[in-house]
Amino acid sequence: MTTLTEQPAVRTMDDVVELDIAGMTCSACANTIERKLNRLDGVTASVNFATERATVIGLDGDVDRAVAAVEKAGYGAAPHTPGDDEWSRRATSDRIDSLRRRLTVSALLSVPLCDLTILLALVPAWRFPGWQLVCVLLAVPIVTWAAWPFHRATLRNLRARSLSMDTLVSLGAVVSFVWAIVVLVGGPSAAGYWIGFGPTPPGADAIYLDVAAGMVTFQLGGRYFETRSRRRAGDVLHAISGLAARSVLLRTPEGDVEVPAGQVRPGDVVIVRPGSAIPVDGVVEAGRSSIDTSTMTGEAAPVEVEPGSSVSAGTVNGAGALTLVAERVGQRTRLAQLAAIADEAQRRKARVTRLVDRVTRVFIPAVIVLAVLVTLGWLLAGAPVGAAIGVGIAVLIIACPCALGLATPTALMVGVGRGGQLGILVKGQDALEASGRIDTVVLDKTGTVTTGAFTVPDVRPVDGITPDELLGLAGALEQASEHAIGRAISGAAAARLGRPEAVEDFAALSGLGASGVVGGRRVLAGSRRLLVEQGVAVPAALDATVEELEAAGRTLVLVAVDGVAAGVLGLADDVKPTAREAIAQLQAMGLRTVLLTGDTARAGAAVGAMLGVDETIAEVLPADKAKVVADLQAKGRKVAMVGDGINDAAALASADLGMAIVTGTDVAMKSADVILVRDDLRAVPDAVALARKMLGTIRGNLVWAFGYNIAAIPLAASGLLNPLIAAAAMALSSVLVVTNSLRLRNFAPHQAGVDEI
Repeated sequence: MTTLTEQPAVRTMDDVVELDIAGMTCSACANTIERKLNRLDGVTASVNFATERATVIGLDGDVDRAVAAVEKAGYGAAPHTPGDDEWSRRATSDRIDSLRRRLTVSALLSVPLCDLTILLALVPAWRFPGWQLVCVLLAVPIVTWAAWPFHRATLRNLRARSLSMDTLVSLGAVVSFVWAIVVLVGGPSAAGYWIGFGPTPPGADAIYLDVAAGMVTFQLGGRYFETRSRRRAGDVLHAISGLAARSVLLRTPEGDVEVPAGQVRPGDVVIVRPGSAIPVDGVVEAGRSSIDTSTMTGEAAPVEVEPGSSVSAGTVNGAGALTLVAERVGQRTRLAQLAAIADEAQRRKARVTRLVDRVTRVFIPAVIVLAVLVTLGWLLAGAPVGAAIGVGIAVLIIACPCALGLATPTALMVGVGRGGQLGILVKGQDALEASGRIDTVVLDKTGTVTTGAFTVPDVRPVDGITPDELLGLAGALEQASEHAIGRAISGAAAARLGRPEAVEDFAALSGLGASGVVGGRRVLAGSRRLLVEQGVAVPAALDATVEELEAAGRTLVLVAVDGVAAGVLGLADDVKPTAREAIAQLQAMGLRTVLLTGDTARAGAAVGAMLGVDETIAEVLPADKAKVVADLQAKGRKVAMVGDGINDAAALASADLGMAIVTGTDVAMKSADVILVRDDLRAVPDAVALARKMLGTIRGNLVWAFGYNIAAIPLAASGLLNPLIAAAAMALSSVLVVTNSLRLRNFAPHQAGVDEI
């Protein structure tokens, strides 16, 4: 068990505690710890072998109880602190160092041992007195000290009444070594022989010292490279949280003082030197500079900031010094929230992972029983004892399902980390499974496909009212509105006419518009449906204007004053520059694209034609977006919903795959399966492509892992695999699975100009 000191403080949120675990060697170890923790009263736990972390619920603050349970099982444990992986890094580093030392000694001794046993077995004339003793002396350090991690884990698991992959390795090494000693001693029929004395007893040509030594060496090599690869995979995942600044230059009455980042509070004034990471989410109070946001969004182009500009923690200041007023600090920054989402993805076990866990629990004891039965079968068939034991050892070793336990979590770990580098956060396995099924992508128009920054280029009054009067009445009414359209109208009126009149008796009519009293006159502003419902007649001249503006793709707000139609305002919402390209990329991937908008059918169709979508669904009230998704699903469609606002939350949650733009609300983020940090719609096809790539990698890993065991066990049982080859193949299988997962680091987005961490 790895013993480390200075354990970090615990994080408890909603009674969820995370523990870093040291000493796990395979998924069976994770299962053992998980069972131990779940036996605690009122506790529910999940252990992830790839991340070497346990998630525990129901401790009521008694973290020591969970740590003691893990340590009693023979493993190390410490509370995990987000953004601080020092304990787990030291544990992994200690383990890698230990494996490296044991592998080096084992390899240096195995080479002469294997050479001697093979050479002297083939050429008996070259055997010298005491050659058996030399071989045994070379083998002893390998099967004892070098193989001790496997023996220790086996003893630890036996005490916990469980078995693991280490049990198979340990048992194979011990059986090989013991049988070699039996052969060299000569057994009862060769009484009088002893190691190093007398003629070589019959059967010495089949000494298994080389098998024991080679198997341990191969397993140590596989475990060493696997552990290093998993650390690299973890480095990709934790790159997001690693962006957080550790210290902050804080402005105080006594002067500028450097303090730990945890001491900063909202409202504090922070100084950011050129080239330094921005430590908080805040607003620029003084200074001008360019901000490198590639670490957060994946976009290479720097963003110019000035007083009044918002900045995010984790981005990097350019050449100018900045003075910021902190708004969100610590775990409330967007960086911390995104890191938490990425971390959460690792805790959510996929259905296939749970299936693998169950298979592993049954598989290992089944393999031991099978190895014994195969050995007995060969003996009953008349095979020599040495040959039968060799076949049994080959079955024992080749069947280790290490690769099976690594197939899903390593791919998920690397893929989520790579997505974070590109401004894409996949919340977990559910999103991956959904990405492989979707055939339709629904895109909300305002704020998702368009910029959401409305302007008012068209003010069209009817006879008897001037454009300024129409805009002034509508602007005065909408100054109380929180809707983007209302704010755009009130802003345009204020810029053109100055301070608006006060509004009284204001009422927001969800999805329709607003009403109120301005200067003693009752004003309505909203959709045509609102005017009709309120009994306001729409004259033919206004209808013609409405058709004209709708054909131009304008978002329309009709205005009525004292029950009479007064005119229409045409608002423009520019389509994002990358929207057409993103939609074309989705279509090239075989996905049907649907534009969802609250505009009229004619206006929606104009925007849809401009974008090139396959279908436009218009006149959709915010509350009905989820119904549209449900209707598409009822037609057999597998739907991905892309949105950014609180009105999209229900639709995001009901879709097969919800994708939220991070510039939107927290509710939208929580409702989504995939978070898009880049303000670039091409992140949508990138996210789908990445999710599909991750899913394909997981499937490939599982096919290899299952296929390897299914094909290899019969080969070993039939005597066609030498135990030494079986040991090498088993070690190689785990390394191949992790290496295949690491290929996800090379995933490239569709577009050029996307930077990475």
